[in-house]
Amino acid sequence: MRFIIRTIAAAVALWVAIQFIDGIDVDAPTNSATYWGVLLLVALIFGLVNAIVKPIVKALGCAVIVLTLGLFLLVINAAMLYLTSWIAGQFDIPFHVDNFYPAAFWGAVIISVVSWALGLFIPDND
Repeated sequence: MRFIIRTIAAAVALWVAIQFIDGIDVDAPTNSATYWGVLLLVALIFGLVNAIVKPIVKALGCAVIVLTLGLFLLVINAAMLYLTSWIAGQFDIPFHVDNFYPAAFWGAVIISVVSWALGLFIPDND
């Protein structure tokens, strides 16, 4: 159940990013079942990318992360969003991020902030 709630929270965070960033788009009728289905599917892909690829990239870029006092994590988050867009394109999912900067960068910032805020309301079972 917690996985489903976190996926829905990620979809909401993606929706907020789409509302504020011009370069992030879903090519489906707004607020239709298809639109929200695409958001849920992209949230699943984004979750898989963050679970599989992100730890590897963070480990390889550990020195740069330390040297930039953690600011390089913003670049890594943007790269994960951009990679999610590419993977969605490979599966013909109508989700697209136009460019790395400013679309993916600021989109990743918004998604991180919204996910963090929604995470405050999602109970931990730990």
